[in-house]
Amino acid sequence: MPLEIVRNDITKMKVDAIVNAANRSLLGGGGVDGAIHRAAGAGLLAECRTLGGCKTGEAKITGGYNLPAKHVIHTVGPIYEDGKHGEKALLESCYRKSLTLAKEQGCETVAFPLISSGVYGYPKDQALKVAIDVISGFLLEHEMTVYIVIFDKAAYRISEKLFTDIAEYIDDNYVNEHTDYRRESIRMRAPRQASIGSFEADFCECKEMSVEDDLDIRIKQIDESFSQMLLRKIDEKGITDAQCYKKANIDRKLFSKIRSDIHYKPSKPTAIAFAISLELSLEETEDMLRKAGFALSRSNKFDIIIEYFISRGNYNIFEINEALFAFDQSLLGA
Repeated sequence: MPLEIVRNDITKMKVDAIVNAANRSLLGGGGVDGAIHRAAGAGLLAECRTLGGCKTGEAKITGGYNLPAKHVIHTVGPIYEDGKHGEKALLESCYRKSLTLAKEQGCETVAFPLISSGVYGYPKDQALKVAIDVISGFLLEHEMTVYIVIFDKAAYRISEKLFTDIAEYIDDNYVNEHTDYRRESIRMRAPRQASIGSFEADFCECKEMSVEDDLDIRIKQIDESFSQMLLRKIDEKGITDAQCYKKANIDRKLFSKIRSDIHYKPSKPTAIAFAISLELSLEETEDMLRKAGFALSRSNKFDIIIEYFISRGNYNIFEINEALFAFDQSLLGA
């Protein structure tokens, strides 16, 4: 998928470029900076000595040397004081300048740490929001796969209020699930019992219908496929294919497969991603999922989180993925 949050060691990422949260000297330091220099070897330090340092908010590129990555993009994040000294603009610049450098070098895959969220003290939830906002905005205009690499869970945090709201919503709906299940069981049994008496009449009426007529009616009642519904909804919403798959966090190649294959069966996260991209209601989302052979369930934490966002009209797939990652769930997209 174009933007993915992963738990990994950034020095082990096999991508075209990794981003180093460097200091102004570019000569190595602690944290991610030190780890990247140690893994890359002496060649990286030697090249960095020729760059003359780097200003805060700017970015410079070197080779990857002993790293699996081809390039290292060095950017200097702001030291957080109180959020009133231009820290946000400087942090946004770090991501934007790094992505631009990667694009100029023809990079197709780039991995970022959460810049400034360590010893530089930028609040982790705010640092994450800046990263997501800038990267997602860039990906709406460019084809690239970007990873936000989290070394451990302590380095990752969404806002406390959002986490608490979702946790309460999950708890409430898990409690209600058992009641809803009993009601549904009763409702499903009642029509079956009521219909027994009318079976004979229905059967007699059906006998008068020829086999050919019956087959013709059944064929006409065949529902549209997931692919057909997706393309129809794109037309109804008046958006382009590219706008749809980018908002869904889906790469172009997968979308092409879906467009060209009327019987394509997506994964559940992919189907939901398109529903989010098209800003469908819960009822429409359920309909789209049925085309792919899935349904939302209140006994599934992933599904409840999706319901939480749709019911509140929040269709930002990147924010949804932030929450899914925080609750150790699969992410939306390909």
